[in-house]
Amino acid sequence: MPSTSGPQSWKPRVRVRPGGTLERVSRVLRKYRLATVCESSLCPNIGECWGSGTVTFMILGDTCTRACRFCYVKRGKPAPPEPDEPLRVALAARELGLRYVVVTSVSRDDLPDAGASHFASTIRELRKTLPQARIEVLTPDFWGREDLVAMVAREGPDVFAHNIETVRRLTPRVRDPRAGYERSLEVLRLAKKHGPPGMLTKSSILLGLGEEWGEILEAMRDLREAGVDILVLSQYLRPSPAQLPVARVYTLGEFKRLEEEAYKMGFKAVVAHPLARTSYRAEWAYLKAVGANAPNNRRAP
Repeated sequence: MPSTSGPQSWKPRVRVRPGGTLERVSRVLRKYRLATVCESSLCPNIGECWGSGTVTFMILGDTCTRACRFCYVKRGKPAPPEPDEPLRVALAARELGLRYVVVTSVSRDDLPDAGASHFASTIRELRKTLPQARIEVLTPDFWGREDLVAMVAREGPDVFAHNIETVRRLTPRVRDPRAGYERSLEVLRLAKKHGPPGMLTKSSILLGLGEEWGEILEAMRDLREAGVDILVLSQYLRPSPAQLPVARVYTLGEFKRLEEEAYKMGFKAVVAHPLARTSYRAEWAYLKAVGANAPNNRRAP
């Protein structure tokens, strides 16, 4: 395991500057009664992303039926889905003029289809209302059911993302008992199987939960074997005393080494940074993966 000491160590600093685009995004979200994962999960990049007009919409409410031990999202009994929410997402995205739209959700084990049809409807409304935009979905595991994964993948999002979150050994400790390492890998395989040609898949690993260096590399190899195109590596930051403590803080140099290893394994795009999250620099990663140049950002973050 590389050393954590040295000049490349870092301390998390999150800046949110009010005004301008930030206030405009907030106003549009309130207008259409929409939630964002940016707020619900205390994302450290909310200032940068909202300031540039990038939003990750969170559909199906803000209350999760699962209790992963790293996550800050509210848990409990969710309200029923709102049938007009997919249209509201599309209208908000159009009003904000988004080029790249990310849609995620809480886990909805209370619904017969775990929310898959709601994802599919949201993709259809976005295609109809904002046809020029790229669409990325970050989904729950849908219990690993092939028919539900296929329902979303067949709608043709440009990127289908689902997170393994941590390494195999730590999965039972870090994630809800209903989740599973192999199940998440299977979701990614099924998405690739049922999505249209050219649809990319994506996954994320949080570092600092107690994993070993070799276990990170193993998880990265498992994702490549599942056909994943885009990898996100980020530092776990404890959102409150109710979540797991941080076991280790990785240096910028270590993130760089992991990025280099990931490209050697064949990932098409890698976002490796302490403050990265799955949808951080999402448009850049998509354009990198398809061989295009990201505007104003031709280098990895």
